[in-house]
Amino acid sequence: MLIGKAGDPKSAIEHSDAAHITIRGKDLCHDLMGKVSIAEFFYFHLTGRQPTADQAYFLDMLVVALAEHGLTPSVQAARMTLAAAPEALQAAVAAGILGVGSVILGSAEQCANLLTAALKRVDEKGETPEAAAMALAQEIRTARRTIPGFGHPIHHPVDPRAVRVLGAADERGVSGRHVAMLRAFPAAVEAVWKRPMPMNLTAPMAAVLLDLGVPREAVRGIPIVARTIGLIGHLYEERQRPIGFYMSHYGAQAIEYDGG
Repeated sequence: MLIGKAGDPKSAIEHSDAAHITIRGKDLCHDLMGKVSIAEFFYFHLTGRQPTADQAYFLDMLVVALAEHGLTPSVQAARMTLAAAPEALQAAVAAGILGVGSVILGSAEQCANLLTAALKRVDEKGETPEAAAMALAQEIRTARRTIPGFGHPIHHPVDPRAVRVLGAADERGVSGRHVAMLRAFPAAVEAVWKRPMPMNLTAPMAAVLLDLGVPREAVRGIPIVARTIGLIGHLYEERQRPIGFYMSHYGAQAIEYDGG
């Protein structure tokens, strides 16, 4: 990672003059506008390469799958921010995006790191996927950490979104080493935690994106894009049917003051 270090002062993303806007070597108005989808543009802007049909398909699918999660903490933060500052839509969106972290949405990045570490054990130590999954599950459990990609407060015994993504990956023939590695984890998780835990959406999301060649460093970006879409919908509703102050009021009411 080169963030914070001085580098060559160049960018390959955008250049403009009085008559043209060029993005990654293509003319915005003539080559991109009206000719590519949001998913296609996202991948092109990110990498400088045109996505394959499968890459675009799964980017679209995952943004739709992740956009709406109900009144989660990030949505509540956004709606309460808009209630307090109705002139600042951008601040309300930002308040919600700040909630994309290791517990909600951001765990896809942790899943990607977990699968990468597991495959490294397979390649360098000659372990089977099952042995690698078991070793990492035990390591995480011993450290008293939660295992990313498993467990959900609502969806039991399975997360239907995870089933849909893995099924689509199999149907389209894109399931590769990362998906195969992921499939070794449910048994390991159940054995180590002594109970079955549903695989949630972030696990197959990470596995499929990695198998499709999407950069690991960009995996968290897809939930951020998706959550932005979802937040704008909630914030539009907040303007029409405000509940931000209700949530604030009842949230405070539910907390007992103990004088500590």
